[in-house]
Amino acid sequence: MRTEICERLGIEFPIFAFTHCRDVAAAVSNAGGLGVLGAVGFTAEQLEVELAWLDEHVNGVYGVDLVIPSKYEGQGIDDLTPEQLEAKLGELVPQGHRDFAEKILTDHGVPRLPEEEHHNQLLGWTATTVAPQIEVILKHPKAKLVANALGTPPADVIEQIQGSGRLIGALCGSVKHALNHKAAGLDFVVCQGTEGGGHCGEISSMVLWPQVIDAIGDMPMLAAGGIGDGRQVAAAMAMGAAGAWTGSLWLTVEEANVPPAQMQTYIDASSHDTVRSRSWTGKPCRMLRNDWTDAWESTETPDPLPMPLQMMVALDGVKRGHRYPEAAKDVNFNPVGQVVGMMTKVERSADVVARLITEYVEACDRLNKLNG
Repeated sequence: MRTEICERLGIEFPIFAFTHCRDVAAAVSNAGGLGVLGAVGFTAEQLEVELAWLDEHVNGVYGVDLVIPSKYEGQGIDDLTPEQLEAKLGELVPQGHRDFAEKILTDHGVPRLPEEEHHNQLLGWTATTVAPQIEVILKHPKAKLVANALGTPPADVIEQIQGSGRLIGALCGSVKHALNHKAAGLDFVVCQGTEGGGHCGEISSMVLWPQVIDAIGDMPMLAAGGIGDGRQVAAAMAMGAAGAWTGSLWLTVEEANVPPAQMQTYIDASSHDTVRSRSWTGKPCRMLRNDWTDAWESTETPDPLPMPLQMMVALDGVKRGHRYPEAAKDVNFNPVGQVVGMMTKVERSADVVARLITEYVEACDRLNKLNG
């Protein structure tokens, strides 16, 4: 099961775990896979704290996931500081959108944040705001892999990451995007089918994975979108994937910093309960359907704004949902894939890794018996 990308990273299993929780990332890396910490919710100062903690608690290596959209409102304004960019983009957000978002939260009884918990509206959603995060990553030798969640990273970012001896890749939801990543010289691609949680395209994993593998040749492809057990890992590997990129699976592990009410929402959900919506980030993102997503879908309400403007509208709701999860249960941001229907119990992260490997081996054994 040890593939070339495992050799390059020095990990035992090609199991990659995207998570916003450092405890989960550490647990997966220490279990032989690679924990990948999502950086989008952190300022550079906060990311430094998280990575310093990972350095101390991870025996081997880990990864970091960034969000640098290939296209976004305000793109090309490179001479502004993150604070100036936030102010400039904030001028483009209609007050009506802010008022509508506030009404949804108020109608559901979600309290406002205390004044001392004021937050920036832009956290790593543009090339300008990501630059300080990259500087932090390069200070941490155990951070051996960097992935971009939206589009091909800028050429200078690719050069900077690879020049430091790290691997850099990006997610894709189409053959075209995968070929763009290869042409840019990335080290790997993460191919995510529409089943996946978060930002995703429209093509299912079973159809998309082999198309991308054929298109990019010997470039490593990590399969993502709908992977919840080892049988699906075996299917991806049988097609030619170099590993499995998982995300939703880690929302219901013991180490996850998901509030109990929100975690129960995931456990109770079926695969029919997700929807692709632009209501939180401005780009199609798979999440649990709730009153927030329904409100933005109405023909009588404002249309979601393009990225990152919609997130500037919605981020207060995200923060309030984290602060008051019980009150925000019906309007919370719950990004998750259709695999949520398989997430029916709470497990330890290390046990999930072990289960994936065991199920993978069992699936391979079944195939071998068919071959006589």
